[in-house]
Amino acid sequence: MTPLRRDLLVVAGLAALTATVPVFVHTRYIITQTTLLFIWAIVVTQWNLVLGVGGIFSLAQMALFAVGAYVTAMLGYYWGVPLALAMPAAGVVVVLVSLVIGLACLRLKGPYVALLTLAIAQMLYLLIVNDTACFTNPPSGCLPLFGGVRGISRFGDLGFRELLGAKWYIAHYYVGLALLTLAVLVSILIIRGPLGLAFQALRDNPGYAMSRGVSKFKYQLWVFAVSAFFTGLAGGFYAAQFAVVGPTVFSLSQLLLLLSMIVVGGLGTIWGPLLGAVLLMLADEGMRELGEWRDIGLGVVLILFVVLLRRGLAGAFEDLWSRWRRA
Repeated sequence: MTPLRRDLLVVAGLAALTATVPVFVHTRYIITQTTLLFIWAIVVTQWNLVLGVGGIFSLAQMALFAVGAYVTAMLGYYWGVPLALAMPAAGVVVVLVSLVIGLACLRLKGPYVALLTLAIAQMLYLLIVNDTACFTNPPSGCLPLFGGVRGISRFGDLGFRELLGAKWYIAHYYVGLALLTLAVLVSILIIRGPLGLAFQALRDNPGYAMSRGVSKFKYQLWVFAVSAFFTGLAGGFYAAQFAVVGPTVFSLSQLLLLLSMIVVGGLGTIWGPLLGAVLLMLADEGMRELGEWRDIGLGVVLILFVVLLRRGLAGAFEDLWSRWRRA
């Protein structure tokens, strides 16, 4: 069996197994937290394409996520666009934004890409929080174009609240699972296919790759665009899930948590981001009552993995599998 076919069968099996969770688990909190896990897993899976596979040290992922959330909310609030249409439209807008960022990063390497993308994210954050001029006057009071520090709410939903009543969150669970499954499938096809080989060549030996005709310009923009579309979709679904979008989506602590998921799971691997997302979400949930010690605990988990398991969970599982096969 080829690695591609094996990975596709694993995705199908995991998706089918995860789809049964609401049948046996009836606690709303667990279902909604798992839905949030799906959202973050989409983000880290696509971020891994840029960072781990493409070798581009971009920190713009949360900014792209926020753009997807804001575009979805604004389309619903100002123009009454159904969120089922606003979400893919937001994904397209995020692709355009990512292409601009990608073009700006083409001549930069390493920490300079990180600084530029982080600066872009902070610029967008400051643009929103400093937007205080009235754009419209709803009953709740003056509302800036981007919602300012209050954010934007009452922009509609996916229609499941009216259709299913109090059980709407179960439908959102399946929407999140479907989006994650699609994102993982695309990630597998890229990593296991010719595009993945081109990205890895540019990451490991860019000079030789370009001398053999692999265009850094074309492939970097490709990986930015593909990852941005699903990141924008995840942002749009986040807006639909929580029915409010504010500056907190630019949170630096959330960006670091998602980056930690990739490192803990295994940078550049197929299953690493998913494993890291599950582990750190469980750790974060388990330390929720610890207050300030929560961030310290997550930091300790990250340090242990960086020191003891440099290839992350996915690398550790690969090593164990290789030893078992040789035994």
